[in-house]
Amino acid sequence: MKVEITSETAADVAAIQAVTVSAFLRAQHTSHTEQFIVDALRKAGQLTVSLVAKTDCTIVGHVAISPVSISDGAIGWYGLGPLSVAPDYQRRGIGSRLMREALRDLRERGASGCVLLGEPRYYKRFGFQADSNLSLPGVPPEYFQALSFGSSHPRGVVSYHAAFTSAAKDG
Repeated sequence: MKVEITSETAADVAAIQAVTVSAFLRAQHTSHTEQFIVDALRKAGQLTVSLVAKTDCTIVGHVAISPVSISDGAIGWYGLGPLSVAPDYQRRGIGSRLMREALRDLRERGASGCVLLGEPRYYKRFGFQADSNLSLPGVPPEYFQALSFGSSHPRGVVSYHAAFTSAAKDG
């Protein structure tokens, strides 16, 4: 199966929403607002990286990356998520390809690092690990993970864009 990873275009928005909804439909730990988060980030101009995976011209995956704030004032940090792959295409390496491309893109932009909320066993393969110096209120610390791209090792509370909370209320 040939998969192409590209930056999103305006024509991709509806397909991204559909893939995101289907990817999280039966997920265990979700508020089912991921599609609203992506839309709100896009409207706010906060999608630093937005990549799609296409096979046969059909979008089957998407990853979003947006800036985060850290209470110690560290700069250049981003949050990865949501990462979505349509159920019929899961477990075929598409999510891994999206992850690698998204992280490569961040490094090329000169980012200091990336955080995410997710399954430790999955994200460990990309270098993510729980960091006791960083926290995200309200989540188990082992599921909040970080990856530094250099010598930056911030300490503090991480805050995502308001789209992550407003989407839950609006969705």
